[in-house]
Amino acid sequence: MELLDDANANGEMVIQLFEGFEHCEATYETVEGHSGSTDFVKIIIKGTNGKLSGGNAPSLGIVGRLGGLGARPNRIGFVSDGDGAAAAVTIALKMANMSIKGDRLPGDVYVTTHICPSAPTQPHEPVDFMGSPVDILTMNQYEVVQEMDAVLSIDTTKGNRVINHRGIALSPTVKSGYVLKFCDDLLRIMEMTTGDLPVTFAVTTQDITPYGNDIYHINSILQPAVATDAPVVGVAITAKTAVPGCGTGASHEVDIAQAVRFCIEVAKEYTQNQFEFYDVAEFKRLEKLYGSMKHLQTLGNEQ
Repeated sequence: MELLDDANANGEMVIQLFEGFEHCEATYETVEGHSGSTDFVKIIIKGTNGKLSGGNAPSLGIVGRLGGLGARPNRIGFVSDGDGAAAAVTIALKMANMSIKGDRLPGDVYVTTHICPSAPTQPHEPVDFMGSPVDILTMNQYEVVQEMDAVLSIDTTKGNRVINHRGIALSPTVKSGYVLKFCDDLLRIMEMTTGDLPVTFAVTTQDITPYGNDIYHINSILQPAVATDAPVVGVAITAKTAVPGCGTGASHEVDIAQAVRFCIEVAKEYTQNQFEFYDVAEFKRLEKLYGSMKHLQTLGNEQ
């Protein structure tokens, strides 16, 4: 958080954190948008039996979703919306350190986010959202890669009156346009890492459709699900009150740390093939009975 709380924060600063790690690849790319630019960061922590090394262990994707780290010059400092990026970079750094201390995971882990210290804001009810220099389709293009067999999407989700809990909350699994049941293993890992009862939040059909269709979304936490057929689960960093994404002084290290610990423990078990994010047989039966819901991953058709 200290690194990212900087008016000059950029992808190069993040990538430098990962120099010298043998089992880690870190790259960034600057992308120009309609109101500025941002640096998309991708960090890969290679597993002992990962697909990048010719193995067959599953690959986990962890996406730090946000509009921007800051709303400069309108707001001074790190905004609440930046928590997703802070969590993602921290997860990658912890895993990179684990990899040289004898605790490598079997599968590859892909961590993606973007670094933008001066993003625009936009009106939203009940509190203002953070905007972004690039649109959501561009974010998905750089942050959701085909190698991800399952995805955890971390996003500050405080600008609502739906979640009344400070810490983290989990969404049900979303896959190919279907909202599926909550994953019991993820709830178990949440209990273990937080030391508390699991906290979840409801997902609506609107939330799993792409931005740009003029339909209300709670936020962008489940936007990765429109860009992949891999199962996606939202890891929301939450508050008891409605906090604007562009609010400063609203980020809590302990809450971000909860998201970090949770995602790392999920990565350990998932890349060891200990569980799936969804019931594979039941999903096949759903599609057999009710057909494909992939049209919800598109902008739809005006009637």
